[in-house]
Amino acid sequence: MDDEDGYFGERVAAKYDAESAARFEPGVVGATVDVLEALADGGRALELGVGTGRIALPLAGRGVAVHGVDMSRAMVARMRAKPGGDAVGVTIGDFATTRVDGTFSVAYLLFNTIMNLTTQAAQVACFRNAAAHLAPGGCFVIEVGVPALRKLPPGQNVVPFHVSPTRWAFDRYDVATQEMSSNYVEVVDGRGQYRSIPFRYVWPSELDLMAQLAGLRLRERWDGWTREPFTSESGQHVSVWEKPID
Repeated sequence: MDDEDGYFGERVAAKYDAESAARFEPGVVGATVDVLEALADGGRALELGVGTGRIALPLAGRGVAVHGVDMSRAMVARMRAKPGGDAVGVTIGDFATTRVDGTFSVAYLLFNTIMNLTTQAAQVACFRNAAAHLAPGGCFVIEVGVPALRKLPPGQNVVPFHVSPTRWAFDRYDVATQEMSSNYVEVVDGRGQYRSIPFRYVWPSELDLMAQLAGLRLRERWDGWTREPFTSESGQHVSVWEKPID
């Protein structure tokens, strides 16, 4: 782990956009930005875990004032180097607790990033932090996968998700603690490299309780950004919690 940048230091930042290429497809980005722009409704947007600017930059390009929070200077530097990178204000810090000035119409946390907070207490703190930044009537949006425990054979705790001649990747689950990790083994120039990133998986109902503790209430939940219904077969969800006006 990079001490300063957490698990998303220079080595990860250098490959992040390429390894997440599917998330950068115009259709994926456009659908996400459409929803967030509508929720901003002319107000400010706060991205928790702004990273390399995948969503913040196109959202700012539509005229929305966007501010980001991120621990990784290496990831933020990649955003700054992109066209329009200076249009997004950034505060370096832990998005579970870092406060920035002003209020926002929408705060959002995408691409499973809530799971980068590896304790329940930190995830609860994140909801409270988001709620504290929202104006009355504002919304907090999370995009996260549904825990893939149905893929675990009895007695096993590992789910592979990539296998090639030079790269292997798998998720490891602890169903007693909700701890998990994504693990990567890669052979480069005949030498093996191993990387492991810890997470804490979280259920939709648990997120709803965290929202309630933060004074928010569920407004909508979809399977994805094009607002398909969320069902028992959904592998992810986009959830929107609202801060009451009263």
